[in-house]
Amino acid sequence: IYEGRTSGFYHGNPTGAVADYIEFHEWPDKDRIEYGKKHDDMQIQSDAGGWEVTYQGKKELPKEIRQEWLRRRDHAIELVLKIWLNDPKSVLLYEGQSLVERHLADQVTVLSPGNEAVTIQMDAQTHLPLRRSYQWRDPVFKDKNEDSEEYDNYQTIAGFPTPFTITRFHNGDMVNQRFLHRAYYNETLPPDTFDVDKAAAKIKK
Repeated sequence: IYEGRTSGFYHGNPTGAVADYIEFHEWPDKDRIEYGKKHDDMQIQSDAGGWEVTYQGKKELPKEIRQEWLRRRDHAIELVLKIWLNDPKSVLLYEGQSLVERHLADQVTVLSPGNEAVTIQMDAQTHLPLRRSYQWRDPVFKDKNEDSEEYDNYQTIAGFPTPFTITRFHNGDMVNQRFLHRAYYNETLPPDTFDVDKAAAKIKK
């Protein structure tokens, strides 16, 4: 569970869209993000689909938001560590050292058996991730895009080093920044946390 504030950017400039949020995540494929003070605007995503839930009810998320979530999930560090690196057909490449926001980093790229690639830059001293990036081909224009995340302000929560600042980029332009206030791990979530219909019914009330 993550609680914090998120803000949007367009071509690296703030859009003015700032919101409080709380995110519930259940490995491997369930996410629920509630926005606003009243938590009455939310997105619920899983392998089953992606939905926006408001006081007006539920509706499917736009295609581009759904595809972005799927790409981010399928290239997550969590998945790379738990799935890709345990597959003998995956390839791990050490690519030397680089700089990430003035931090010296060791850079590695992991290739999955399906020929997907994720590049992770880790702090040379702490070995904590500083940046994760991956490329994908635009289905219309066929050119390559790069999405990346940078991680900063690590704090240890329940034994887990947790980045309290997460910045997302698309082709080098900042698109989103998140600042955590609190984080929780191994919490028991209500069984209906990711039930879209029950979430919609609660908001309507």
